[in-house]
Amino acid sequence: MTGSTEALVMAGGKGTRLLPYTAVLPKPLLPVGDAPVLERLLRQLRTAGLRRLSLAVHHHRQLIEAYFGDGGALGLDITYVVEDRPLGTCGAVSLVLDGMTEDFLLLNADLVTDLDFAALRAHHRARDADLTMAVQARRVTQEFGVVELDPQGAVTALREKPSTLHHLVMGAYVLRRDAVRRFLLPGQRIDMPDLVTALLAGGFRVEALVTDGLWLDIGRPDDYARAQALAAAGAA
Repeated sequence: MTGSTEALVMAGGKGTRLLPYTAVLPKPLLPVGDAPVLERLLRQLRTAGLRRLSLAVHHHRQLIEAYFGDGGALGLDITYVVEDRPLGTCGAVSLVLDGMTEDFLLLNADLVTDLDFAALRAHHRARDADLTMAVQARRVTQEFGVVELDPQGAVTALREKPSTLHHLVMGAYVLRRDAVRRFLLPGQRIDMPDLVTALLAGGFRVEALVTDGLWLDIGRPDDYARAQALAAAGAA
């Protein structure tokens, strides 16, 4: 039987890198522009056509529940799942899996992005994937020259401040419920890299949607300041 909850948003982190702000407010309620970062995300999900959502909460959970309530003010139906202890970046999925739709979104609560969530879901379906992640290409340049050595320590190459292209995980996923079920034991801590590794080892299909739009999380003070600046300029 397929459940009806279309997305799980991970909103339970302590946000320790954002102290002292998160001593007073949970990270999902920190303002970006004229609204908390999580409210902005939930409004985007509603625009993408979602209505039934669940929030995984832990740190300052009473504040999050008091602010959003049942979601009616946003045109949403919100339920809550409480992590009595931190379960990693996707362990809380095990607590709600039976209530989720066959293919559901899993999102970090601290995203500032213009990602098209409807397009992410459509890509997942089109690729017949078991897990699809949104990624962004970023080129990283080393500050110094890099030497390559052979096993005996002899220099084989010297590259001056090389740059490499990486695809960075944005914290937005679509999961196929019955594919991930066997890897998510109720109440067991698990992080997304472990889940992806297990899926790949089991021969499941893991896909990526590459996007080049706006993407920030507000997990660090400099990123939070940047998100605030973008919002003030009308760019976020």
